[in-house]
Amino acid sequence: MPALMHGHPGAAFKFVHGQRECYTNFKILGPDRTTWNVFRAEADKTMLRHAASQGVKVFEETWVELISFSQSIDMGISRESCPIAASWKNKSGKVGKISFDWLIDASGRQGIMSMKYMKNRIYHEGLRNVAAYGYWKDVTIFEEGGPRSNAPWFECLTGIEGWAWLIPLHNGTTSIGVVMHQDTSNRKKAEGPSGLEQHYLSQLKLAPGVQKLIGGKGTYVPGSVKSTADYSYHATEYSGNHYRIIGDAAAFVDPLFSSGVHVAMTGALSAASTILGSMKGQVTEVEAQAWHDAKIGICQTRFLLVVLSAYRQMQHVGNKAILDDVNASNFDAAFSLFRPIYQGEHDTSTSLTNEELSKMIDFTRNLFTPTTHQQYNEVKQRVGDLIALSGPVMHSDELDKVLDSEDSDAKAVLKRINSLKVLRNDTSPESFTSEAVNGYIVNLERGRLGLVRA
Repeated sequence: MPALMHGHPGAAFKFVHGQRECYTNFKILGPDRTTWNVFRAEADKTMLRHAASQGVKVFEETWVELISFSQSIDMGISRESCPIAASWKNKSGKVGKISFDWLIDASGRQGIMSMKYMKNRIYHEGLRNVAAYGYWKDVTIFEEGGPRSNAPWFECLTGIEGWAWLIPLHNGTTSIGVVMHQDTSNRKKAEGPSGLEQHYLSQLKLAPGVQKLIGGKGTYVPGSVKSTADYSYHATEYSGNHYRIIGDAAAFVDPLFSSGVHVAMTGALSAASTILGSMKGQVTEVEAQAWHDAKIGICQTRFLLVVLSAYRQMQHVGNKAILDDVNASNFDAAFSLFRPIYQGEHDTSTSLTNEELSKMIDFTRNLFTPTTHQQYNEVKQRVGDLIALSGPVMHSDELDKVLDSEDSDAKAVLKRINSLKVLRNDTSPESFTSEAVNGYIVNLERGRLGLVRA
């Protein structure tokens, strides 16, 4: 797998032009929290081959056309009905049917269960984005040779109608893309040069940081441009009787922070744990479904709030947080503990409102306050444990009491750490053993995977 990867120590974000970029140092979360960028097709192939080597039966170039259920679904899928077979067709035209006891739907954005049978997918109008991207050669490495060397670069376009990414890849090429709301993209295509490639290249001119890294040596690989819809969505449920939905089939969050792999792996482990928990009688099947729904919902909601906070920081045109974009029960499960902090001790309502959502985003946008590694280390020496991620989230009034009014560096660093404490989405396997959901955690001991009382 290392041959597919290119290590990154963190990521740089330029959300406000005229200000210093914000840098996220992944190592703050621990030495095992650095990351890599991979070629998706190569990574998928590697994981598929690994699964086959572990005894999984793999069927390539084959798609599922129909799911059969134990009861009629003419009036919808009942709680008692469960999927029992799948009708398939392969590339050569051969058809067949396979039966099963349990179904894990990892069908990607096609989302067979969610779209065709449950019909419960909800798109986020405020994040109805599209991306155009291509590949470049000889692009300058960000701060090459320094501690931030090789970090991906993200920036808001001038005109704040979109953003751009620049991600170095392991073979010396660089992925560069632009993202904007579908309506904005349609308008710009109508007003600008014809053709996807010319539209893409013209929008990159609105990213001065990207242009600087391209410099005089960077060259576009002709014909490499592609376009994809990056619509964000979630669903009302991610499970049912003897089935679980995971990955993009369950939910998709804006690509700004590359959260797809985290949501996918979280869903995969949740599906395996809850299915085994149900099979072993550790919980009822209904309880197992509720655990999976909550785990996926909390994970995608936390990532969604990170994205919405970033767009608020950019003062982005076209992407607005609206209440319909957020599942209220998932929001409560993910953030109710912090309500007194971002909303005020005496201003807590029992239901999510647009005002509360706005307050939450205003609080967490501090995650993108530009601070330097030197500032962080100096503030750490002055305030000690207050900077620890394991410490409590502090209200601004509490910060004022313990900090010198003139210590702007400490306030900036601690406000950013505060936001990280709230938005931190620990999707590591270890979090399954420590973060209880509905009173249960996961037993990760080899051979004993399942759910146990917290």
